[in-house]
Amino acid sequence: MIPGRCKQGIIVSALPVMHNGLKAIIAHHFPDMELHHYQSSCGLSPLLMRRANLIIQEIPPVADDARAECEACYRLIAQLPGIHWIFMVPKNVFSLAVEYLMRPETTLLATTESVEGLIEAIRLGSERAERISQLLLSPHEVKIPGQVSAACTLTSSERQVLRLLGKGWGINQIAQLLKKSNKTISAQKNSAMKRLSLKGNAEMYAWINSFQGVKELNLLSLQKEQAEWNLSHQK
Repeated sequence: MIPGRCKQGIIVSALPVMHNGLKAIIAHHFPDMELHHYQSSCGLSPLLMRRANLIIQEIPPVADDARAECEACYRLIAQLPGIHWIFMVPKNVFSLAVEYLMRPETTLLATTESVEGLIEAIRLGSERAERISQLLLSPHEVKIPGQVSAACTLTSSERQVLRLLGKGWGINQIAQLLKKSNKTISAQKNSAMKRLSLKGNAEMYAWINSFQGVKELNLLSLQKEQAEWNLSHQK
């Protein structure tokens, strides 16, 4: 990143939580960057991409969906090679991502990457950032904040609050839905963050959007619901 210059970034993800989490992270560390959000690479065009310096793309964990996104991104990268692409890659589709997405201007990060790892990749840019995260290369899982067995540690109430936050709900809305006070909902959120060793909302949203978070909070079903809703409203 070049200090003092306004940058434009694009976030590509089907999950609102991905946009919310990255928006909070980038606004804190790169306040001059203007962000745009798209649900899939199908929404990107060469004209739009010419104004961007950075694209952060989430690769789906399902193999068929991952292949479709990788193929689409492969074509887009070839059209405008000057953009720094950062791909958030689930480990189970890592080999597919390497096959399609390894280029001089790309960086592959794990979906379980720490916030610091993502910020460092953005700051270093395409010329100096590591091409592949050590979390993807390592045969063993590296423990990072939030990477614990949420099913064993989170209470059902805490998991419910995190899932609603992942769906884009605010504290007030959750409190009204569950017929609890704002103070109780905030306490359950903070308790969940403490159990997961998460510091701040940015890390919380990063965990919710990680492969583990999406799985534990059943957000994959939300992604399917949104896709079906979009399809029904296009008819």
